[in-house]
Amino acid sequence: MKIKGLIVMAAVLALMLGSCAKQSITNAKLKNKVDSLSYAFGIMNYYGLQADSLQLNPVVVAKAMMEAEKEKAKMTEDIARGVIISFVTERQAEMAERQAEQDKVLYKDYIAENEAFLEKNKEKEGVTVTPSGLQYEVIKMGSGNKPTINSTVKVHYVGTLIDGTEFDSSVARGEPAQFPLSGVISGWTEALQLMPVGSKFRIYLPQELAYGGNQAGDKIKPFSTLIFDVELLEIVE
Repeated sequence: MKIKGLIVMAAVLALMLGSCAKQSITNAKLKNKVDSLSYAFGIMNYYGLQADSLQLNPVVVAKAMMEAEKEKAKMTEDIARGVIISFVTERQAEMAERQAEQDKVLYKDYIAENEAFLEKNKEKEGVTVTPSGLQYEVIKMGSGNKPTINSTVKVHYVGTLIDGTEFDSSVARGEPAQFPLSGVISGWTEALQLMPVGSKFRIYLPQELAYGGNQAGDKIKPFSTLIFDVELLEIVE
């Protein structure tokens, strides 16, 4: 749920309970359009909260509204905002973790296929494996400087999946790519720091060093191993 929506719904509940006793609310009648609109807001916000599995104590919401009105609130606005942001952040992380577990089950065969490829590939002559799991072959070793994490580089590359499907190519576009090493997937950041200018490597990125469980474009499915032929043309800065 967006924070703004959460605050709006909490405020509506507080307004419903903050200025009168529960008995008065129970006995309230819909006498005009304003009453009907108010009641409609209450219904829609209740179901919105219910659908989002969010539990609030309406009495405490009302208490907070009343105390804030009298400038006797137990939290400042900044602290209250922090509590809500912390809740939303934790909840989003929990939801993302649950989704990731579900995706692993859904893509279990594809994950196994990619892991088997990497296990077999690392036994090939000329393939080096780093502690992170990055695999690479040196096609051509250059003689220039190596970039650092703070460098911006210019490269040509072709990217494929383990079945040979090409998903991106600066070579096909006829124009090198330029980017800061700190702004790309971690496998690229690591691999390019191993390459002197003028080098060409073939790098194999396990999904943990690529896009993980995320879809990337039309061709890169979640948990994909990515293979790149990368030529480091220049350290721009």
